[in-house]
Amino acid sequence: YMGHSNRKRTARDSPPVHVSSLARSADREKKKTMKLLTHNMLTSHVRGVRPGGGFPLLIKATEVKVNDIEFNPEFMARMVPKIEWGALVGAAESLGHRSDLPSELIPDYEKNEDFLRKVHHVLMEVEVIEGILKCPDTGREFPITKGIPNMLLSEDET
Repeated sequence: YMGHSNRKRTARDSPPVHVSSLARSADREKKKTMKLLTHNMLTSHVRGVRPGGGFPLLIKATEVKVNDIEFNPEFMARMVPKIEWGALVGAAESLGHRSDLPSELIPDYEKNEDFLRKVHHVLMEVEVIEGILKCPDTGREFPITKGIPNMLLSEDET
């Protein structure tokens, strides 16, 4: 960009870091774990996956954490129709966090705060820290490390 020089940057060039920005940075780090909301959107693209296949990925977790996240009923009501319900129920069950989430989506869920709180808990508060995601079609395993699923494929898998 304009004004760029080859001079090395020093600590004096950077604005001072305040505790509040450190706290925000720590908050961002916490949010980088794999929630079931993320899982519900992931699919395997390994060569050999049948059309429309590679979903839902099976979760084999070795570490799961539950964090309190502020409940937002409007957000949950907007998310529910975007979720593959059966995949969510299966994922929650595989992690031992299904509680009493129904097998089928209930009618008028938008007005049912108790239901929305259950969905919120499973989608937003249950986090997979360590484990694997397994493609249901090919058996290919994708590692989850420090809450981040690695879905990268080698060249011969694409």
